[in-house]
Amino acid sequence: MTTSPRTRRDGTETRALARRTALRLFTEQGYEATSLRQIADELGINKASLYYYFDSKEAILQSLFDERGTEAEQLLTWLREQPRAPELLEAAVLRWVDSCTAEKLQGIRFMTANPLVARTLTGRPGGDRIVAGLTHFADELAALLPDPSPQNVMLLRMAVLSINAAVSAAPPTGIGDDDVIAAARRAARAVLAEIRGGGPIEPPPRSP
Repeated sequence: MTTSPRTRRDGTETRALARRTALRLFTEQGYEATSLRQIADELGINKASLYYYFDSKEAILQSLFDERGTEAEQLLTWLREQPRAPELLEAAVLRWVDSCTAEKLQGIRFMTANPLVARTLTGRPGGDRIVAGLTHFADELAALLPDPSPQNVMLLRMAVLSINAAVSAAPPTGIGDDDVIAAARRAARAVLAEIRGGGPIEPPPRSP
């Protein structure tokens, strides 16, 4: 007898699939309009089985925040272990950009479209781990800048957040996740090249 996909999935796969399915439904039909039962139905499991992994919609989103927060903290640990070299600045920024998966892009899209939900989650204890981790990461990278002027530090932060900017700038249809990440990499490298290029950015001329 052939084993069904449902019985072949282990706990890790079911948890990951539940999160991807939930993010898709949240994006397609709205967070409030999506129930745990709908997510379970999409997965082909009953609601009680889904409860084993996530007991609420908030728990699904929180797990994504927790994972990304852990990755930001691990990136900071990695950075502190690297020998200081000129190429470390770009390598570190691109390491963060390249860590973004299709699921995480979907999470960024959802949070951008649902700022109230995002504020609620980040306002809870430990909910700001991503922001805190990336802030410390950017602060330590700033020490590597040849010229740590306020403008250059701001540009560095923009390079770190290039993936968020790429998600916001992408059209609703017609561009794949790989292209979004590739655009973020190009933007980050361009900003870092501007920093390495030297002096401050000249302001545009004022209209007479």
